[in-house]
Amino acid sequence: MNNENTQSKPSPLPQKGEEGRDSVSIEIDSSSGFCFGVTTAIKKAEEELAKGTTLYCLGDIVHNAMECERLRHMGLVTISHEDMARLHNAKVLLRAHGEPPETYQLAQRNNIEIIDATCPVVLQLQRRIKRQYEAQKEQTAEGSSIIIFGKPGHAEVLGLVGQTQGHATVIANQEDAKHLDFSRDIYLYSQTTKSLDEFQRIITYIRQHIAPGRTFQSFDTICRQVANRMPNVSAFAQRHQLVLFVCGRKSSNGHVLFNECQRVNPNSHLIESASEINMQWLSGVTSIGICGATSTPKWLMEECRDAILRHTESSRKE
Repeated sequence: MNNENTQSKPSPLPQKGEEGRDSVSIEIDSSSGFCFGVTTAIKKAEEELAKGTTLYCLGDIVHNAMECERLRHMGLVTISHEDMARLHNAKVLLRAHGEPPETYQLAQRNNIEIIDATCPVVLQLQRRIKRQYEAQKEQTAEGSSIIIFGKPGHAEVLGLVGQTQGHATVIANQEDAKHLDFSRDIYLYSQTTKSLDEFQRIITYIRQHIAPGRTFQSFDTICRQVANRMPNVSAFAQRHQLVLFVCGRKSSNGHVLFNECQRVNPNSHLIESASEINMQWLSGVTSIGICGATSTPKWLMEECRDAILRHTESSRKE
């Protein structure tokens, strides 16, 4: 299957206005769906699987159970770091989130061929943090701190912390920033998929509390393709009476975007697949919006649309 089919598959059912069959208007958000990094990772996986060789993926290739299941049927085997430590003479795909240096060292020891699908934005961030850490070591800057604004334990964050041999400090929000040592120089970076507004609030707080004479530098490392989805999804949710937000429940980015949908439109529901749609939600509704996270395949949103169209067509005939 090519990458285009990964994100979208045709629906045989018409939308409103086609042959006049439907009384409900359904719009799929054109800005939702896989980001560039996820698209590239899945394309690489499909290309390798097409060769007929066994391909392992270190962790879920994307935080979406339906897409992971689709690729599993194609032959992709998801493994943990513990599994990889026992693996030899194999081929392993690294997903878009990236990995710490230890993963590459393990691969070399165990004769594992790496298919590196690390997102270019994440890879650039890893290199920046590594350069900062090495510069501090050369300057014996004991009074410096590398701070990463991100979700503790998230795969991308683990890869970023790994560039500092575990010495970086991770903060999840402004509340965590209150516990930083402001008597040290602070160099602040962000996980690529975090909220730009929260990042700015943290910057302001640190500037207000950094000790006199100490250096504070912040680096805006948030992916704009992801950050721009917040205002887009907000505007989209306001246009509809009912919003179905389709994403895996493990998606950090998905929960941030869904919370924004609910903020502007309380009649928003998070679902993983069409089977979770409660058709009673459609009662009295004439405008439905379907959107999703950077880990949501377009075909999954289309399946949700088709399920609603089948239901409305069936109800019309009764």
